[in-house]
Amino acid sequence: MNNLLKGSLALATSRVIGGLNVNCTKFLLPLWITPMGYVTLRLLFGTAFFWLLAIFDKPDTSSTHDKVRLLLLGAVAVFGYMSLYAVGMSYTTPVNFAIFNATQPIWVFVISVFLHNERVTKGKVCGILMGFGGVVAASLASPVHDLASDRFLGNGIALVSALCYSIYLICSAGLLRRVSNLVMLRYTFLGATFSALSVSIFTGFSTPMFITHFNATAAMVFLLVLIFPTVVSYLLVPIGIKYLKTTLVAIYGYISLVVATVVSLLLGQDRFDIFLLIALLLICGGIYLVSVSERVRG
Repeated sequence: MNNLLKGSLALATSRVIGGLNVNCTKFLLPLWITPMGYVTLRLLFGTAFFWLLAIFDKPDTSSTHDKVRLLLLGAVAVFGYMSLYAVGMSYTTPVNFAIFNATQPIWVFVISVFLHNERVTKGKVCGILMGFGGVVAASLASPVHDLASDRFLGNGIALVSALCYSIYLICSAGLLRRVSNLVMLRYTFLGATFSALSVSIFTGFSTPMFITHFNATAAMVFLLVLIFPTVVSYLLVPIGIKYLKTTLVAIYGYISLVVATVVSLLLGQDRFDIFLLIALLLICGGIYLVSVSERVRG
């Protein structure tokens, strides 16, 4: 299997899982678990799992400097992404959240232009602008008061969440040239867990589905979140980062948007209107334009 196919399959699988995670998270929050409880338990589980995998990994030869950078990346970018993801999801609908969270290629492209002299082409610019137009269209969608407590606030948080994940992608691309996939995951999750526990000391969190109102369905959904979006998906992402350019990695996030949209409508977690349809069409067009303009690292 060549590197392009390997990276593409890893990212496609990861993003399908990510799309389903949008619907699982909406189901769980905030009725069955608080956003901070959701984030803290995910990070604790992921950290424990990745450090246990160290038993089977080759000896760690990464420098102390790189480990510190990984810890900081996790404490800021990974924790920022997961916590904002959970908080934003508790305010808006799955489709709206997925649309705004799908702005990752825009952030990646803008940051890469300034930091890494990313090559600017007409196709990329047009694709990014179309994606931004999709975000604007989504913001004009009719508010769904019975499905979202504060859609505007949730959408804004989703936008910042996408920025955090974009920073994670860009920084990971550089670090993965020097450290292994598992080393990156171990230290970024450890840093993120430290942030989560530090915040939880002040905010606290509750998990009604396990304590006051045990619900087997909610517990099963959360178990799936721990296994697939938290572990499997994060194991697959570094494979894509190693073999594909960062902008293209971010574009694969649009798969999550499509999956989350279809599942949300089937489950009745969201409702469609003309602005959301326009948003999806614009974003899909943006995907095509940027992807055909992007060169893949072999």
